Amino acid sequence: MSVDRKTLESISAPDRMHTRLNALEFTDGAPARDTVEKAYDHLDFLHGVNVFLNAFPGASTWALRQGFLDAGAEDNSVLLFSELLDSQSLFLTANADTIYFWSIVDLNGGPMVVETPPMALGVFDDMWFHWISDFGLPGPDRGEGGRFLLIPPDYDGPLPDSGVHLGHSRTNRVMMIGRSFMQDSDPKPTVAVIKKTLKLYPYVPGGYGTAVATLLEGKVPPGKSAAPPETRFVEASGKEFNTIPPSDFGFYELLNALVQDTPATATDAETLGQLAAIGIVKGEKFDPDERMRKILEEAAAVGHATSRSLMFDAREAEGHVYYPGSAWTNMLFPGGYTFETPPPLVTEEGIKPFPPGGAKKLHLRTMFFYGYTAITPAMCMLLTGIGSQYLVAFKDSENAYYDGAKTYTMSLPLDIPAARFWSLTLYDNQTRSMLQTPQRFPRAGSQSYPSPAADADADGSTTIHFAPEKPDGVGQGNWIQTDPDKGFFIILRLYSPLQSFFDKTWRPSEIERVQ
Repeated sequence: MSVDRKTLESISAPDRMHTRLNALEFTDGAPARDTVEKAYDHLDFLHGVNVFLNAFPGASTWALRQGFLDAGAEDNSVLLFSELLDSQSLFLTANADTIYFWSIVDLNGGPMVVETPPMALGVFDDMWFHWISDFGLPGPDRGEGGRFLLIPPDYDGPLPDSGVHLGHSRTNRVMMIGRSFMQDSDPKPTVAVIKKTLKLYPYVPGGYGTAVATLLEGKVPPGKSAAPPETRFVEASGKEFNTIPPSDFGFYELLNALVQDTPATATDAETLGQLAAIGIVKGEKFDPDERMRKILEEAAAVGHATSRSLMFDAREAEGHVYYPGSAWTNMLFPGGYTFETPPPLVTEEGIKPFPPGGAKKLHLRTMFFYGYTAITPAMCMLLTGIGSQYLVAFKDSENAYYDGAKTYTMSLPLDIPAARFWSLTLYDNQTRSMLQTPQRFPRAGSQSYPSPAADADADGSTTIHFAPEKPDGVGQGNWIQTDPDKGFFIILRLYSPLQSFFDKTWRPSEIERVQ
C-alpha cells in the first residue's frame, strides 16, 4: 500500500511558506539559513512571553520581598498597617478594610515557628505562590490563633508529635499574609492583639510538642524552647514603596534573583524549563547577549500587553463572568485556587468535590496573578460566613472602560450578603493598586473607618457614586473620588458572605455612567 500524495504533502515542507514571520524557505525540507534564524528568534520570543505569563507568581513574591526590604522590614520582621493600607503604597489590589500584617519567614536556618493572632484571615504561601496553609478563621486553628511550624524543603530532622500545625514549603522562604478585623470600626484594639500575640522564632526539636515517650526512644534530644524574641514590627501605613514587578526586561532579572535564591525543584519542571530556555538557571549567571536581550525586551512588552488584555477584557469563554450579561467577574470560581478544578459544592448532603479537571486554566491564572496577591482555597470556597468573596468590574453598563473624568453610579440592593461588612474600592488601571486621589482611602463601605460608612437609601438599598467631585446631595460615605486623568476598575468585597451571594439571588447593579 503506497502513501497518497495528499498525505505526503501534509508531512512535507514546501519550498516556501508565508507566515507571520514572513517568508520561510526550504530546500527539499531543509530550512534555509534565514529561515533558521527567524525560527530561533521566534522560539526564544515565545519562551520569553510564556515566562512572563506563567512565572508571574514568582516575580510577584520576589517584588513583594524587595518592597518590604525597601520599607525597612527584613525577613522575620512584620510589616504592619496599623492605620490600614492606603493608596500611598503600591500593592496589587490590597483592601482598605482590614489590618494587614505581612512577613517573609526565612527558613534557611531551619524550621520556624509562627504563633498567629486570633480572629485573623491568613495564609502561608511559598515564594512561587504555592499554597502551604491557611491560618485564622479558615485555618486549622479556626480563628483561635495557633502555632504553625514552617518546614523548609529537604528537612529531615525531628518534628513535634502534636501541638503545632505543620506546613511544608518548597522554598526556603515563606510569605505570611494576614488580615485582621477592626473592632467597631476601630483598628487600635486589634493592632494591640496582633502585637501581643504574633511571634516568629526558630524551632527547637525536643521541646514543646514532643512527648516524653518520643524522647525516650533516643531519636530526639531533649530540648526546651527559649522565650520567643520580641517580634519586630515595621509600621507601613502611609509609607510610599512599591511591591509590584516591572513589566520590562527587569522582570526577567527579578525572576533570576528568585531562581538563584530557591531550590532547583521549587516549582514545576515545565516552568523551570521555560526559564532555562531563556537563560535563567539555578547556579548559572543570567547574561543574555545583545540579540537575546532585545528579544526578551519585546517578549516582556507582548507578555505585558497579553496580561492586561486577559485581565481587563477577557473573553467570555474563560467562564469568569459571575452573572449572565454582567461586567462583574471572578476568575477563581471556574478553576479554584489550583486553576484546574472548581471549588466543591456545598449541599444539604455535605461537601461535594468536583473531579480533577486535568487541564490548567492558564488564562485565568495569568488574569489572577497579574492583578492580585496570594492564593488560598479560602478565596473561592462556597461556604457561608467564612472568609471573603470578591467581584471585579472593569467596564460600565455600556461595556466601556471607566473614565476618571466622568460620573458613575451603582446600587447595592437591600440585604447586602456580608455578615461582617462590605466595601467597594477603586484601583488604578496602570498600577493595579489603590487609586491615588485626595481621598487617602478610595473606598466606600459599611465600616465607619477609615472613611465614613455609606448611608442606605429609603428603600434599604445603597447607592455609591464615582466622580472627580462629590455630587450635590450625596453623603461623604457614598462617594469615591476619581482622577480625571486616570482610568480605574472596581472591586466589591463581601466579608463572611451569605447564601444569597452564592446562589446569586442578590446581585449588585451594573455601574452606570450618568455624565
